[in-house]
Amino acid sequence: MKKDSYLVFLIICTILTSGWSQEVNRIEPPFWWVGMQNKQVQVMLYGQDLARLTPALQKEGVEITATHQLQNPNYLFIDLLISHNAEPGSFEIELLKNGVKINSFNYELRSRDPSSARRKGFDNSDLIYLITPDRFANGDEKNDEVTGLREGKNRAAEYGRHGGDIRGIINHLDYIKEMGFTAIWLNPVLENDQKEQSYHGYATTDYYEVDPRFGSNKEYYELAEKAQALGIKLIMDMIVNHCGISHWWMEDPPSDDWINYQGQPYQETNHRKITLFDPYAAREDRKKMEAGWFVPSMPDLNQHNPFLAKYLIQNSIWWIEYARLAGVRQDTYSYAFRDFLADWSCAIMDEYPNFNIVGEEWVMDKNIISYWQRGKDNYDGYVSCLPSLMDFPLNSNLHQGLREEEGWGSGIIKLYENLASDYLYPDPNNLVIFPDNHDMSRIFTQLNEDFDLYKMAIAYILTMRGIPQIYYGTEILMSNPGTQSHGIIRSDFPGGWRDDTVNAFSGEGLTPQQKEAKDFMTKIAHWRKNKKSIQIGGLTHYIPQNGIYVYFRYFENERIMVILNKNRESITLNLDRFSDSMANFTSGTEIIGEKTVNLKNPLVLTPRSVHIIEMH
Repeated sequence: MKKDSYLVFLIICTILTSGWSQEVNRIEPPFWWVGMQNKQVQVMLYGQDLARLTPALQKEGVEITATHQLQNPNYLFIDLLISHNAEPGSFEIELLKNGVKINSFNYELRSRDPSSARRKGFDNSDLIYLITPDRFANGDEKNDEVTGLREGKNRAAEYGRHGGDIRGIINHLDYIKEMGFTAIWLNPVLENDQKEQSYHGYATTDYYEVDPRFGSNKEYYELAEKAQALGIKLIMDMIVNHCGISHWWMEDPPSDDWINYQGQPYQETNHRKITLFDPYAAREDRKKMEAGWFVPSMPDLNQHNPFLAKYLIQNSIWWIEYARLAGVRQDTYSYAFRDFLADWSCAIMDEYPNFNIVGEEWVMDKNIISYWQRGKDNYDGYVSCLPSLMDFPLNSNLHQGLREEEGWGSGIIKLYENLASDYLYPDPNNLVIFPDNHDMSRIFTQLNEDFDLYKMAIAYILTMRGIPQIYYGTEILMSNPGTQSHGIIRSDFPGGWRDDTVNAFSGEGLTPQQKEAKDFMTKIAHWRKNKKSIQIGGLTHYIPQNGIYVYFRYFENERIMVILNKNRESITLNLDRFSDSMANFTSGTEIIGEKTVNLKNPLVLTPRSVHIIEMH
């Protein structure tokens, strides 16, 4: 090229590139995998005026099928098709302006574990331990304060950050295993860079990064790996309905419909879930339910924006693949748009056919809960791929039935009547059952700190149909007397901090009653591990009479009899009524006391007692 021509070329390039930033500030997802069922991934780029650039790449097996520019020129969406013959590794994606390279970045394709698609999700054989990470154990004091994040440690504040982290959970996996748990569900661990009350994790500000005050992506992966080595599955708490007001995109959203009611006066959800099914509901009422915000600090995401919908679906799959998850718990399930929820759940189950997802639908109406479960023949043709839901009706009837005085329509009859309508569910055995969780009073508090009723509740949850979940600290009678403050309900687990005087991990400082509660739960938890009758077996129950509720679990030749006795005095139970369920079994072993019982004669039940009898 002649000198003059070369100068002209430089001048043209300068004109074309003047004013263009060289930075790509965000690449999400940050990498992907070769060998996924869905061969397509949409990469979102964020940086000054990136939408005006044209991406190009040269990588065998990888093709750019489309690019998309939204209203905000700082976002560029790139659709990649990853064929079966693509090789793992990094490759360059160039960003061009009129054919001139302005910038570039490396994108990585990772090798996928061949067994990943066949992974087994959590199921009836599992016992789930629910942990609020900030309140369980502080394993790394160096991350209590992180420069650049808005909220630091304040253990004295009910709603402050207390310093619990992923390292603390890793350090106590042996405790979780010794208790008999086979899965852990953590309240959200992704970044929550909020001004206050960021400890709970439900106001995400970065969907691809673990909050540095909890640790790092690498430590989360380590948790999954070490838990798996101990036979403990990891369940991730996800939120597709809303993000945090301090999410990085809130300062510069991709489009004017990224958030529901974007640019309009604050609109709060009416929480009227029935409007989703009411044939006479006003359109505005239904919209307010799905599109309204929870609180001003949690913007409601518009999953009807196809780019946001794809972003959220890919993010869920990314974490499942990256962290070797065995399950997902989806927060506030019905508050997101229902067509998106079908797309989201089906995309995950298509990628991982043996996986499990549990949705939170906090209502007492089984008709509403069953609407969302996979396999339900819905009146409006709605098809869901969601395998599991939280069984809030069972939870509510459990503490009410145990706490109330016995009567025709009160007391323990509520446990019976609740199960009697299980026909509404496509798969009642795949519901997650629980005595309490992070959003409600502790079960010991709900039962007025009545230890006998507490033991009945725990025995019921650990022997009933469904997948049992226990909230951290329930095993040592943690309580919240006189308050329903979530900050108190989610109190620190004793022994998780260096200066704690009571250590529940070692048992040091626990009261005799706390130790008995822990031993009681541990014994049943380990026993149920090998009982197919409890995990996947049938259920027959009898109408409660005189404050006594009896039910049987059975599988092949294995048969279990469970008796809940609310009476305050000893009572003799004639067994003739249960002859059909007792078959030819004439004796049994009382699991709690490890004593043999004669089933040929009436049983003498001690006052306010629970009996789990393995028949033989």
